[in-house]
Amino acid sequence: MAAAPVSATVFVVDDDEGLSRLIQKTLQREGFTVAAALSGREAVAWLQKNRADLMLLDLKLHDIQGKDLINQLANVQHSVPFIVITGQGDERVAVEMMRCGALDYLVKDVDFLQFIPQVVRRAIEQLEKDKQLLQLQKQVLEISEREQRRIGQDLHDGLGQQLTAIELMCHAVKSNPSLTTNPEKLEKALDNLSLHIRSAITQTRTLAHGLAPFKVESGGLETALAELARTTSASGQITCQFECPSPVALSAPETATHLYRIAQEAVNNALKHSKAKRLKIELLRQNGNLRLQISDNGAGFASASDPGVGLRVMNHRAAVIGAELRVESKPRKGVTVTCDLPLPD
Repeated sequence: MAAAPVSATVFVVDDDEGLSRLIQKTLQREGFTVAAALSGREAVAWLQKNRADLMLLDLKLHDIQGKDLINQLANVQHSVPFIVITGQGDERVAVEMMRCGALDYLVKDVDFLQFIPQVVRRAIEQLEKDKQLLQLQKQVLEISEREQRRIGQDLHDGLGQQLTAIELMCHAVKSNPSLTTNPEKLEKALDNLSLHIRSAITQTRTLAHGLAPFKVESGGLETALAELARTTSASGQITCQFECPSPVALSAPETATHLYRIAQEAVNNALKHSKAKRLKIELLRQNGNLRLQISDNGAGFASASDPGVGLRVMNHRAAVIGAELRVESKPRKGVTVTCDLPLPD
């Protein structure tokens, strides 16, 4: 089991002084920072001045019931995640406390001290995961808002101006009577108009492609990735190649969507940061996995120890579908993003 975070502080609230000391020593041996209070009043006073990652709370303190203490802490905005400690026969009350927000409960029996570190560690690890998930959700919302602003800007500055130009050209053709008597000039004007319309269609497809990447059907992921490679090459910034040695069909639309978005994010990162000239997208079956791999020949980076938001989002998408994501890179040797999804037998 993974070690508890070094900064994890456990606050023990129990009016049995001897038992409280045993709990403190047990947790300190496991590397936790431990503080303690012998009454509800003392607990409130400590929490008003200090911070705890987790509280172990005896349900029956001599000056206040555990549930009332939790309510009191909430009222003064000093709530803290907690595990309840109860005597034998009071398990029903402990379960009721879990409905009120307790993460777990411990019964004071012969194995009580033995199980404390395991239960505390599990609770702190879950709290850390929840914290990371909330942070990721916040980042995803920020990305979504940024993308909405970008799409609005593209519509205004790109497609909007293109359509305005087409409208003006139509008026120019209509208001120029000489064009009706000069077929060559008319043909040239219509060709120019057609060119602008095709450009507007391309911009519309690009925007639509980012919002709804593909229809989920047999071979839908292959089609979408091939189109992603084509549009990436069409930008003129980079040559992008797609390889899929054998047909791949995914029955779960959500899985296909997450894989596509991982590829899309990896390609966008390459375009923004890699200074690469070549990019390859591969989709293949390998060692019982469906492997999606995106590699470039760009500048690379020294370490992924401080991943950006894009990489965190890719990791989150991979975790959602049960896949494993790896990013390998060395300076001036490009970046390779590999996502392995286990396939059913």
